[in-house]
Order: sequence, then structure tokens, then C-alpha cells
Amino acid sequence: MTGPNRSGAAAGSVTGGDTRGGGPRRRRVRAGARGGIPLPLLVPALVGLAFLLLPLAALLVRAPWRDLPGQLTSPEVWDALRLSLICATSATAVSLVLGVPLAWLLARTEFPGRGLVRALVTLPLVLPPVVGGVALLLALGRNGVVGRWLDAWFGITLPFTTAGVVIAEAFVALPFLVISVEGTLRAADPRFEEAAMTLGASRFTAFRRVTLPLIMPGIAAGSVLAWARALGEFGATITFAGNFPGRTQTMPLAVYLAMQSDPAAAIALSLVLLAVSIAVLAGLRDRWMTVS
Repeated sequence: MTGPNRSGAAAGSVTGGDTRGGGPRRRRVRAGARGGIPLPLLVPALVGLAFLLLPLAALLVRAPWRDLPGQLTSPEVWDALRLSLICATSATAVSLVLGVPLAWLLARTEFPGRGLVRALVTLPLVLPPVVGGVALLLALGRNGVVGRWLDAWFGITLPFTTAGVVIAEAFVALPFLVISVEGTLRAADPRFEEAAMTLGASRFTAFRRVTLPLIMPGIAAGSVLAWARALGEFGATITFAGNFPGRTQTMPLAVYLAMQSDPAAAIALSLVLLAVSIAVLAGLRDRWMTVS
């Protein structure tokens, strides 16, 4: 009886002590770190860090801090801020309504071509935003595949309107929410749904009463990511909705326009977008950047 215990204790001492909770692996990593960082890895790592941080530092250094309150309260900047917040929130709502069922379909059902559907859903992640805007014009424009019927039957014209901004932002933001929710659904145990259905619940009731509360953290994280992506969208918006102040000019578009006439206003708007991005990363840090 004592032999195996001694051997287990010896193994624990060799690997660094307690073998529970991933302790040995973490101890080995820390012990390796004490041995020093190889210079061929340290130099490019520091250069890469400087490459990423230098533009952000320059933005902070050149920011007109004294004039910043006045810049942010000017009518043009306020209109862009207000429109950006409204459109990003609306695009996130559209993404929630469409994205959660789509994520459930990809995670919980088997059907022919599911891999192709998943690839098409994630395509806007890698598609150049300007190309996405052109595609939206060809689909929903006044002479588009669907847009012509919307105009003829209902008198609805989407391009170069505030609704067009929402659609363009939802097009690029929806995949972020789908990926987040699908990953959470795959991690959730489907046996809870099955147990609810054996007790008489329908598939939809089991999803609404059992699955939805379980995946709510994933939905929240995906919503924040989708909202941040919608807030920063530029290419699809300017191509599909144009750049009309007060109607379609969001903050990224206002930054682009202000750089030509009022660089101080462009820097002020850029600082707002930077602050939002930092807040999003800080809010998602525990979910995406920690190792269990």
C-alpha cells in the first residue's frame, strides 16, 4: 500500500508538487521562464509590440486634450456619435434576432452542407468590407436582385439611408455573434435539453427555458463583439449607405472626412473609438484571455 503512494509522491515531487488543477504544467512553464528568454525570440517580440503600440501612443501624444471637450460637444461630432450609437445598437439587435437561431442551427442540427453554410456565415469576417458594400448594393439596391422588388412593392429604398447603415453594420457584425454563440452551444451539455424534452417540453420550450439561460454568457460576449464591430465599420457603410452628415455619417466616416478639414476633430473621434475598443477588451478579458 505504501509503495504506490511513495511512487506517486515521488512523481509529484519530480513534476513540481501537486498534480491537481494543472499545477505541474504551470510550474514547468514558470521554471522554463526562469531560464531566460532566447534573444532571437525576444527581439522580434519587442519589435512587434512596439509596432502595435506606437501608433496608439502617437494618437494619445498628439491628442488636443485642452480642446477635447469642445471637440466632442460640437454639433457635427455629436451627430456622428449619436448616429453611431443608434446604428450599432440596432445592428446588434438585428444580429441577436438572426444570429442566435443561426448559431443553434449550426451547433445542434445535422443537415447536408452544414460545413459550407458555416463557411458562408463566417465569410464576412475575411471579406473586404468594401466588397461587402458592393454586394449589398447589388442585392438590396434600387436595381438590386431583391431591392427592386422592395422598391416596387413596398416603396422601400435602403441604400444611402440610416436603415442602410444598420444593414451594412449588421452584415459585418453578425458572424462575430454567431461564432461566439455557436461555440458556447457546443460547450453546453445537450443532455439538459434532452431531459427537458423527456418531461414533455417541446424543442423550442427546452431551448427557451433550459438552453438559453445556459448560453447567456456567450450571447452577451457575442453581442459586445458585434456591437464594437458595428461601431467601427467603415467600408461597407460608405459603399452601401454613403456619407451624409446626420443621416449616414457614423464616427469612422466622420474621422475620414475630418482628417481632410479638421484633424483635431478626427483625433477626438478616434480617441472615442479607441476608448470603446479598450472597454470591450477589458470586459471580455476574463472570458477570452484567461486559461483555466
